[in-house]
Amino acid sequence: MAGDARVVAVLGPTNTGKTTYAIERMLGHRTGVIGLPLRLLAREVYDRIVKVRGPSVVALVTGEERIVPPRTQYWVCTVEAMPDGMGADFVAVDEIQLCADPERGHVFTDRLLRARGLHETLFMGADTMRGTIAALVPQAQFMQRERMSELIYAGQKKISRMRPRSAIVGFSVENVYAIAELIRRQKGGAAVVMGALSPRTRNAQVDMYQNGEVDFLVATDAIGMGLNLDVDHVAFSALSKFDGRRMRPLAPNELAQIAGRAGRGFRSGTFGVTGDAPALDDGVARAIMDHSFTPQQKINWRNHALQFGSIDRLIATLEAPSDHERLVRAREADDLRALKSLGQVAEIEARCTDGPSVRLLWDVCRIPDFRGISHAEHAGLLEQIFNDLHQRGRIADDWLARQIKRIDRTDGDIDALSKRLAFIRTWTYVAQRKGWTADESHWRGATRVVEDRLSDALHERLTQRFVDRRTSVLLRRLGQKEAMVAEVNETGEVTVEGEFVGKLDGFRFRADKGAGAAEDKTIKSAALQALAPQFHLRADRFYNAPDTEIDFTEQGGLMWGSSAVGKLVAGPEPLKPQVEVFVDDVAGPEVAQKVQRRLQHFIDRKIAALFEPLLALAKDESLSGLAKGFAFRMVENLGILPRAEVADEVKSLDQDARSALRKHGLRFGQFTIFMPLLLKPASTRLRLVLWSLSKGLNEFPESPPPGLVTIPVETGAPEGADTMSGYRNAGTRAIRIDMLERLADMLRSEDSRGGFEAKADMLSITGMTLEQFAALMEGLGYKAEKGERTKVKAVDKVIPHDGTHEAMAPDADTQVPEKVADGASDVALDDAPDKPVMDIAAEQPEGGIVEQPSPAEAEDIPADVAAIVDDSVAPVAEEPDLAAEVSDHIAETPEEEVPQGTAPDAEIAGAETEVFYTFTWARQARGNQGGNRRGGGDRPQGKGRPQGKGKRGALREGSKPGKGGKAQNFSARPPKPEKKIDPDNPFAAALMGLKDKK
Repeated sequence: MAGDARVVAVLGPTNTGKTTYAIERMLGHRTGVIGLPLRLLAREVYDRIVKVRGPSVVALVTGEERIVPPRTQYWVCTVEAMPDGMGADFVAVDEIQLCADPERGHVFTDRLLRARGLHETLFMGADTMRGTIAALVPQAQFMQRERMSELIYAGQKKISRMRPRSAIVGFSVENVYAIAELIRRQKGGAAVVMGALSPRTRNAQVDMYQNGEVDFLVATDAIGMGLNLDVDHVAFSALSKFDGRRMRPLAPNELAQIAGRAGRGFRSGTFGVTGDAPALDDGVARAIMDHSFTPQQKINWRNHALQFGSIDRLIATLEAPSDHERLVRAREADDLRALKSLGQVAEIEARCTDGPSVRLLWDVCRIPDFRGISHAEHAGLLEQIFNDLHQRGRIADDWLARQIKRIDRTDGDIDALSKRLAFIRTWTYVAQRKGWTADESHWRGATRVVEDRLSDALHERLTQRFVDRRTSVLLRRLGQKEAMVAEVNETGEVTVEGEFVGKLDGFRFRADKGAGAAEDKTIKSAALQALAPQFHLRADRFYNAPDTEIDFTEQGGLMWGSSAVGKLVAGPEPLKPQVEVFVDDVAGPEVAQKVQRRLQHFIDRKIAALFEPLLALAKDESLSGLAKGFAFRMVENLGILPRAEVADEVKSLDQDARSALRKHGLRFGQFTIFMPLLLKPASTRLRLVLWSLSKGLNEFPESPPPGLVTIPVETGAPEGADTMSGYRNAGTRAIRIDMLERLADMLRSEDSRGGFEAKADMLSITGMTLEQFAALMEGLGYKAEKGERTKVKAVDKVIPHDGTHEAMAPDADTQVPEKVADGASDVALDDAPDKPVMDIAAEQPEGGIVEQPSPAEAEDIPADVAAIVDDSVAPVAEEPDLAAEVSDHIAETPEEEVPQGTAPDAEIAGAETEVFYTFTWARQARGNQGGNRRGGGDRPQGKGRPQGKGKRGALREGSKPGKGGKAQNFSARPPKPEKKIDPDNPFAAALMGLKDKK
């Protein structure tokens, strides 16, 4: 070293420009070397010098990277990789206070004691090293540099309240990832910086932060080592760390080194704690702000004068004690531990019999354990490398290729990629060692490609996991208080500043489902601010939209296309529901009122169109008295009333009142009083909604599918839902009320007391099988008795015994339908009694005497109806006896003749049987069969009663016993037609009844 060489210790806190000063001094010399504590920082300084002098004269040498141009003048290195004996004009070592670091301190101490430049040497670091440097380097000069800005303690603060441009520091990978995930949810994302990252990944992450893509940085204490970042606040998430051996609290000077990253240039910075970290002691906080720390009296040291005569000799020199009071022998480092382990391997011990072999072994032992695996596993890898080098002079290409190929994969999550990066760093380090491979250039390039590929993949995974660019952009624009541009496409997708943020569903914004709860709130606040003008445009378009674009759901929702824009709520009357709109508050009251008015207009017009007959009934001022009250009941019940509920009111209505009500389409049915026009599917659907609202139901019953005569009974449905649906429950199925009235017409002419079978028309209008019809009839109050009988085959022709006569007869399976005209049916239902049809006869006076109708009732009888006697007998005179008419056209058949294909009796072998049901009104099973009390008992009567004389059930002339004792009439001579009764006689039904009683 030249005599005029100067040694200067540039000391001071962070943000004093020490590293920048050293770079400027180095570039003032022809050659120079600068040692830096981290590979990341070395890369940063290398890039800065390349920008000034170009890549042809700048070298970068770290454990895993070696860029050395032929005309290198300036060497940027990690402290461990600084070349010895180069004779450069300038030498600098940064962060010299790391001489006290338990793991790496001995390396920095060696540079402090032995690294010198020919003309100038600089040591940059904390002021705590002043005394030690003065004691160990007496010729050193000192230069004190003051911090360019203030560092202020800000106390404890939640991460959710952390301001932008903040760095949160954790001391484990798990802690860093957890904090980054939390910040992504609440703040839009964070960049992640750790010492274990490759320079490429670290630079990509830092660039995101520096460029403003994210406003937060989550890092380990690696940021304390001279990394120049635009940080305003540093928050500690913990105050202790694992130093490789144990958990220990961070010293105040260590905290200051990290906290000092806050503030750049002359802009002040703040520091504090967050998360579970306790608040800093007042003394510690003051020491950090004043940069006043306990001087560093002891530093770590390891003997540099190594002897390679044998493994034991090398170990002894490495563990030699120091002769200076300030130098403390370093604890056993990883390289020394590996040397001791390999020295016990017999094969290695046999190989290391000379100095070069021991030196080679030491070089192999200095390969860092980047993988962080167990000591034994790391030692096993070092043993393989040493044996290859010692035996072949280089590492086998095929073996090295296999190791690299296993790592060259970019699938997997962050942890998997981080492990592969740690593994490739081992082979990158090996490839940098001169003479260890046959083709150094090839393997350096191969490992570099794999590391770059893994670095890019890791950066991508980190960004995907910890950065929500959309939320970050929106928050940044919100913080800048600038107007943001929102766009809504035709499908309702919303973008703000080009970022997709969610969808506009009607007049409510729904944030993207990919966001979590915290970021959803942030996105919504930003998007709604930008969407305010869009709400007004959308409201105008909605207000002018035709009714065909709006609809209601069966649960009372109001839809505009596929968007829910409101719901119906109960109003003062069932036919006057109100509207509750779905509009975000940010849209403003004007938009909400416009939407409310449009929806109210829609539902009012819908009710007016679908319930026109009912509304006309309500507005008819000509109605008075009982008719007016009954009309009110109908409107109140939305046009459908079970007759049993208003039996007394119906009896009280005179014919004029009924006639006035019928003019509005009101139909007085046997079971239900209703308006047929309101049974249409659209009206039914709306009626169920209005009824559900008036009843305060939470879940509305759905309307039945259109066109079905019967439907399954819905279990659990609220009482009255079947009526509002236009059906009446009967057993397990419900029948439509208009079809039930038609069925009642048919049943009125049957003998409900003596029993009857289902006609084809009955099955036809219900669309049921015989078994299903039987279940329906039981649900209506009938008793269905099942039986079997010989199936009567169809008669093709009648063949006399002499073969000379042939006549046509109706098929045995053919049912002769009752002739009931639509108009006649309606009139019959109009004056049907208040009890079901099966109870009509039960109301007659004893002895069959029928009371004469009142003049008012007689006047209301239509001309085409024979007679209506009181409210107890349905009209029958207008229904001719079709069976008698048919029999008039059937030729007489001698008794000895048998229709072809018909069995003469039920005992013919092989005869087929059929199932049939006999229906009787269920009340007769409860006794009183003879019925001498007033009303003639509970057994209903009809015109189909038996005509035989004598005991009930006796066979009529010409009848043959069938299966079960039932009579089967095969008489060839039809009965004489009865004398027809004058249809204009108002007492026809009464006379018919008297005749039957005889």
